[in-house]
Amino acid sequence: MIANTLIVCTGNICRSPIAEALLRNSAEKAGRQFEVASAGIAALVGQPADAEAVALMAERAIDIADHRAQQITMPLARHYELILVMEAEQKAFLEERWPSLRGRVHPLYSATEDVPDPYGKSREAFEESLQYIEKGLKTWTKRLWN
Repeated sequence: MIANTLIVCTGNICRSPIAEALLRNSAEKAGRQFEVASAGIAALVGQPADAEAVALMAERAIDIADHRAQQITMPLARHYELILVMEAEQKAFLEERWPSLRGRVHPLYSATEDVPDPYGKSREAFEESLQYIEKGLKTWTKRLWN
């Protein structure tokens, strides 16, 4: 059984903090001891989650205001059994950079469709990304909690 997951996007301020918070919340509701974190392949290190991401999560009674972006590193990645990415390009990047991660890196949503990056875009773009993230996590939590 998988005990932990790292969620990766580009800057670690929009998509991956949202997915991290939702997966952690799902684990808590399911009564699971489960470690989850997030990172970026080009992280805006130390920056808080985007204000739109914070607002969307607050509407779901989930607080991500204390989130701070971190860069993915090999030691960080090595710690996690499952690494979920938002884009096919991110999967290719990680597996090319660190071949030992092959088999642990998977798309959060779909192998053929990326979770759109809402960075610098409208509230609607964040809501669209959130829908992709929620659908992807629904599939993953069925696997993880069963």
